[in-house]
Amino acid sequence: MTMAGTDRSGEVFAANRAHGQVCLTVAARRGATHRSRVAEAGSLRVRFPGACAGAQEAVLVNTAGGIAGGDRLDISVTLEPDARLVVTTAAAEKIYRTDGPRAAIAVTASLAAGAELTWLPQETILFDRARLARTVDIAMAPTARLLFAETVIFGRSAMGEAVRDGLFADRWRVRRDGRLLFAENFRLDGAIADRLGEAAVAAGHVALGTVLMVPGDDAAVDAVRAVAGQFRGEAGISCWGGIALARLAAPDGAALRHDLVIALSALGHAPLPRLWLN
Repeated sequence: MTMAGTDRSGEVFAANRAHGQVCLTVAARRGATHRSRVAEAGSLRVRFPGACAGAQEAVLVNTAGGIAGGDRLDISVTLEPDARLVVTTAAAEKIYRTDGPRAAIAVTASLAAGAELTWLPQETILFDRARLARTVDIAMAPTARLLFAETVIFGRSAMGEAVRDGLFADRWRVRRDGRLLFAENFRLDGAIADRLGEAAVAAGHVALGTVLMVPGDDAAVDAVRAVAGQFRGEAGISCWGGIALARLAAPDGAALRHDLVIALSALGHAPLPRLWLN
């Protein structure tokens, strides 16, 4: 005989999951970028503290205070011709442990001719036994520009935490004029600490970052390599097919943020979102 409460356990779990959504469209008018459409749902909000180097600055806020198993966040941004947008987050995003379904984050962006998107969220922090799948899909016009940076930290080292087991799956697709420009699948599943310890993965580092720059060229590569002596962790950058890609690996979140700021400054991105400087 099955108890009625047990029958409804799945429904109760689903009803308590956070589903957040933000859809944002910005347009260029009279030499400045303005919001033309903002839609919010569930636990996700977007705020606009003011201009950032001539671009509109959007700050994503997850009112749920973190992401647990079964939660989902959907973020969609559209930049109309010549619009400029900087996207960041109010705080680092924490992904909590789960014994059930994984959490999901989906990011989509559309950049029209002459538009420029700078994506600089604060860190994503995974706790032990967290499970997260993230997708990034970006469509660019031939003359659009993109700087897309993401950082992931496996455990809070300063608090003695380590991520021994869990799931982190990351899928990126960037298309320009309808043609695939960049594609990447990254997945750590199971014994994450063991995999991060492998020399070919992270050599023991627990804080990882990726910076994608479109367009990117040898000048971007030379600029980052010129400041290599300032990094506290490891960094590498290369360019091909009109893009530049930098990889960062550091022993902790503080070192990774330091290195990311150095790399972004070398690439000519200034200033950083103001929330990064608080």
